[in-house]
Amino acid sequence: MTTDSHDDADEVVGFDTAVVEAWLATVTDVARPLRWKRLPGGHSNLTYQLTDDAGRELVIRRPPQGELIPKAHDMWREYQIIDALWPTPVPVAEPIAYCDDRAIAETHFYVMSKVDGRALYSAAEVGDWLSVPARRNAGESFIDVLAALHTVEPAAVGLDELGRHDGYAARQLKTWHASWMASMPASGLDDARIHELHDWLSTSIPEQRPARVVHGDYGPHNSLFSSEGELTTVLDWEIATLGEPIADLAYTINAWAEPTDAPGGSDAPTSLPGFPTRAELIARYGAATGADLTHLDYFRALNWWKTGCILHGVYARYVAGQKSSEGVDLPSMVARMNAAIDQAAIFADQIRGAR
Repeated sequence: MTTDSHDDADEVVGFDTAVVEAWLATVTDVARPLRWKRLPGGHSNLTYQLTDDAGRELVIRRPPQGELIPKAHDMWREYQIIDALWPTPVPVAEPIAYCDDRAIAETHFYVMSKVDGRALYSAAEVGDWLSVPARRNAGESFIDVLAALHTVEPAAVGLDELGRHDGYAARQLKTWHASWMASMPASGLDDARIHELHDWLSTSIPEQRPARVVHGDYGPHNSLFSSEGELTTVLDWEIATLGEPIADLAYTINAWAEPTDAPGGSDAPTSLPGFPTRAELIARYGAATGADLTHLDYFRALNWWKTGCILHGVYARYVAGQKSSEGVDLPSMVARMNAAIDQAAIFADQIRGAR
């Protein structure tokens, strides 16, 4: 059931807008009626921009409809994190309210403020939004925010129970090697390097630094930037947990494309000229945090290995018919998987050769 207080009534799914708007008026100052607009992205969560009659903009977010994997799309977890980080230097949207009342909606959801800025998914979007000088500011602001996140002590902001404090790398290795093994029958693919790297990575784990909140998918696609390149908010905390901060940095650095990475061109947002290099980001992070980055290459190897396992699992689901492969370039996915394993092996060999 919906009301006429939003755009395109038939497109609002997952909420009884009249009930939600009445509830929202009891927890924050909104001027009804509200206009509802579906927002893209968000890992398939149903996310809408709400604009009230006075022009105030909010965002409401709930899990997708249908049967869900246990613990996936945990709105309370996301809300808990942004609520805890709101008073810190880490830019997040202002938390407004969380609701787990089935009289209000069929599932739990939360509301936060809307923050201006654009997420950067592609080079084309960067070209439309950021000048060349603004791109350097964007890169520096981006890595400064990650450094700020990793200097927040979880216990100081009420996130000490967000996850386990120890064994982060070992758990990653166990989980993703099991995923590779489980996906082999459907994929028909195996690579001896995955198992050799698993064994080497498992016996070479560096001593873990004190656990910090790790985003898990920190990139320009999950950040909003002003046209001047200032990072205005970090989005999608769904898989954030406590863990090894250098592993979080490694994920970010591995995904940070440079113009020279793909001679034939790349659609990655940071592949355009003007952004800081990976080396510059690493140096800036180190200066901001004082962290010992001796073992960064280990975690870059681990992350590339994990990426190969993830792509293998996705490929297997397509081959098994669990996901529609229409329009999906499966050979390209296999090539990306192999390229990730190649990178993991390169980093591992560099580490072993330096010893």
